[in-house]
Amino acid sequence: MVSAAPNTSCSRPVWPSAVIRARPDAPERTTLIGPNASGKSTLLKLLAGVLKPLAGRVEVDGEEVSGLETRTRAQRIALVAQESALLFPLRVWEYVLQGRYPYGKRLRFESDEDCLLAGNALAQVGADALRDRWMDELSGGEKQRVILARALAQQPSLLLLDEPTQHLDIGGKVELLRRLRKLADEHRYTVVVVTHELNLAAEFSDRIALMHNGKCLRIGSPAEVYERDVLQQVFEAPLEVEVRESGRPRVILGGNH
Repeated sequence: MVSAAPNTSCSRPVWPSAVIRARPDAPERTTLIGPNASGKSTLLKLLAGVLKPLAGRVEVDGEEVSGLETRTRAQRIALVAQESALLFPLRVWEYVLQGRYPYGKRLRFESDEDCLLAGNALAQVGADALRDRWMDELSGGEKQRVILARALAQQPSLLLLDEPTQHLDIGGKVELLRRLRKLADEHRYTVVVVTHELNLAAEFSDRIALMHNGKCLRIGSPAEVYERDVLQQVFEAPLEVEVRESGRPRVILGGNH
């Protein structure tokens, strides 16, 4: 589970004093929303251990992230950045196997278990047919699925994704978020996603953290966070919020009414 105290300042250089935890016994899907430069990606890096908080603690499985060895941290936390640049040409299979590096030694051949887990990861994201393709030949949607497969091959308890739907069309966005929800439910992952897609976040998230000017303004269920006055203030736009029969809110641009 990932948690933070509501209405707590998250602005740099001081971060929340609340403990943030990821626990496999209580997995959930948490989404960070907010305008540009509100601190979403920075908070994700804190959760990943890329940055060390000046105050507060970040814990995974009861252990503080900043105190973990790099290899151990990579076994427990998988971070999918906005852009994953390729330093040299790779086939999909080779790329996904990189997710197994935290479990082995340098300059070694992959074990049968590594190959099995990499194959399972590709199957989980529906990309098994892509294993012999070159990464630079993939479409945006195909590449995003393969990047997710590499993260799953790490077998993390905490999966962090920074704007994973950025380059996808609406069909691709919905498909990816459905897969993330299914993976979280079936394999007990805690998933934290950064996105600008307010309605998709409301549809696929258990909890929402609303960021603004480096602060966590609200954290709770989508219905608790999506209040018209708060969203209008944060995003500086005329927005309306309606609640559907499912109980999940939907955000509408006010000028369209």
